[in-house]
Amino acid sequence: MYDFIIIGGGIIGMSTAMQLIQTYPDRKIALLEKESGPAQHQTGHNSGVIHAGVYYTPGSLKAKFCLEGNRAMREFCDEHQVKYDICGKLLVATNELEMQRMQALWERTETNGLEREWLSGEALKDREPHITGIGGIFVPSSGIVNYAQVAQAMGRVFESLGGTIHYNQEVTALSETDSEIRITTRNEIFSSRFLISCSGLMADRVVRMLGIDPGFTICPFRGEYYLLPAQHNRIVNHLIYPIPDPSMPFLGVHLTRMIDGTVTVGPNAVLALKREGYRKRDISPKDLLQMLSNPGILKMLARNLRPGLVEMKNSLLKGAYLEEVRKYCPSITKADLTPYPAGVRAQAITPDGKLVDDFLFVNTRRSVNVCNAPSPAATSSIPIGRYIVDKVKAQLDA
Repeated sequence: MYDFIIIGGGIIGMSTAMQLIQTYPDRKIALLEKESGPAQHQTGHNSGVIHAGVYYTPGSLKAKFCLEGNRAMREFCDEHQVKYDICGKLLVATNELEMQRMQALWERTETNGLEREWLSGEALKDREPHITGIGGIFVPSSGIVNYAQVAQAMGRVFESLGGTIHYNQEVTALSETDSEIRITTRNEIFSSRFLISCSGLMADRVVRMLGIDPGFTICPFRGEYYLLPAQHNRIVNHLIYPIPDPSMPFLGVHLTRMIDGTVTVGPNAVLALKREGYRKRDISPKDLLQMLSNPGILKMLARNLRPGLVEMKNSLLKGAYLEEVRKYCPSITKADLTPYPAGVRAQAITPDGKLVDDFLFVNTRRSVNVCNAPSPAATSSIPIGRYIVDKVKAQLDA
């Protein structure tokens, strides 16, 4: 019998496990991960940006946790010798409509307490000679890191304090009673007094295993990237982001200086036909049937039909994808877009077809379940873990 079991070996699960054992050092705590190692899904398939908190609704958990997480992530990396680079982010406006949208972002960054600088077209060109725009916002606190390495470091801390990690343990069933939760995996059965699930793309399915309706469905969106050739490793000095369309749920294709010195382009956002469908050819009939029979997902797809078709076109036609980048970096050519692994974002959708905008948790008497944790979840993983531990403490003391 364990005192606590965490499901999920991504960065949120590892952060929660690490902070839980620091809070309860004498308790028996385990983490279960279905893969053979940590950070195999969202944590290991993203652009690695340490976000500052530019885009998030003031007062939301995203805004609060991102600001706290930016500082906490740097402190953790300093303490555990994980390489990172605070290179700053530039949001680039290429036309007058985007300048108007940029003004709204400027006001939001002030409300969210961020240091930033307004740049004219000339100042933008001075900072980024290869970038074309009529204005921009520079946010110095954004950076880049390898989140898989961060998750691995968190796992080492957890194990060093007496925690146990069980890999190759895919959860197939859960049963909650007044005194415990039984966790059945493909290999064995575990018992725990309390459960925390951080199961990403499988979040809704895990909650349903507890016998309750989660009130949302996970819809997977594949984010496709390209890698620029080595001769373009210095094409930008900062992270370069377009000004997002507020009617669109995602941030648009950006240029990212990776921690290994390379530069990636992306991501876009296309509907994945499998929960963990990292390749275009990955299709799961089960997952596809569940999506296409879900009223919330169907309403969301209908509501976003036009932008969805544009994203699909950009996915299928490299030239169309290229045009998204050339709006602000015209020197990039089609030949510069070389293959790079995609990621899959777990996005919670409500029954009325809306995308859940903030972090979301669903709890039972003996469990806390992370249900919606899209970007900036990796940046925010330490305050999210702290929040979960506080929720656990409150439920145990109730």
